[in-house]
Parts: sequence; structure tokens; C-alpha cells
Amino acid sequence: MCILTRDEIFREIEAGSIRIEPFDPGAIGPASVDLHLGSTFRIFKSIRKSVKVSIDSDYRDLSTKVEVGQGGFMLLMPGETLLGITEEKIRLAPHLCGWLEGRSRFSRIGLLVHISASFMQPGIDNHQVLEMSNFGPNPLELYPGTAVCQFIFQKTIGEATYAGSFRGQTREHW
Repeated sequence: MCILTRDEIFREIEAGSIRIEPFDPGAIGPASVDLHLGSTFRIFKSIRKSVKVSIDSDYRDLSTKVEVGQGGFMLLMPGETLLGITEEKIRLAPHLCGWLEGRSRFSRIGLLVHISASFMQPGIDNHQVLEMSNFGPNPLELYPGTAVCQFIFQKTIGEATYAGSFRGQTREHW
């Protein structure tokens, strides 16, 4: 397995093996592509009871979907976690997979953009949900449209296609 550099990312896009919608060629760096924060968030409810961690657990039962208006922001307090979603939808061919990672400029002020489950399976075709936490001492303003994370592409040995429960995830249905 190998990580794709800028030129290889462009080759895979031209070949149709990577599709990013909307696509901005300027978002491609030396070995990743920056993804932008969408305007929809899920805020966790304070239910004051324990949550069973099992195959039946569903984040939608524990959160409320909130839309941030034009020019607005979502406030993330120290110690809080919420879910965001990328503006971009990514489709990968069965010979590609990847990793979703935060950006150093934001982690240095306490923002963890994707705290777990950062591996993206071959053949995905969806928007990426961001598990965002504030580990710093200051409240953070999250603005839609900010390039908060990066996707790192990797070639697989063999081919596979993701068919799990989050297949086809969109900004409207997550």
C-alpha cells in the first residue's frame, strides 16, 4: 500500500477513480486534499443516563441536528464533542482507501477534528462525518466552509467495496 502524492491524486481523479464533489483543484496539497466543514451539525443531548455501547447504539438517538445559517458558527465548548459533516462528497474506486485527519493549525488550538474511526474504506461514496472535540481551554467557533480536515489517499492490495451501515451517507441523511 502507498500514499498518493499530488500528481497521483490528479491522475486518479482524471481516471475517474477519485471523485470529489464539489471539487477545488486548489485544495490538493502535496499528499492530501483539504475538506471543508459543512453547515449541518449534530449536538449531543445531555440525557443524564448511561448509554449502552453495543451494535444497536445509534448516534441519531443521542443527538439533535442543527443547521448553521449563512455567516454563522457553531460554538464548541472545552470538553464538548459534536458531529459535523464535510461539504465534499468523496467516491473512491475499489482499489483506493484513505484516512481522514485533522489539520495541524487547528489541533494546536485544541480542536480534534476526527477523534476515532479515521479509516475510509475502499469504494466509499459519501460525505464524511467529523467527530469533533475541543480539548483546549477556550471555546472554539466552527465556521462552515473552513478547511478543517484532510483526506489522505492510499492504494490497496486487491480490491474491495464498503457496504456497511454508513454507505451512501449524505449531508441530508446522516
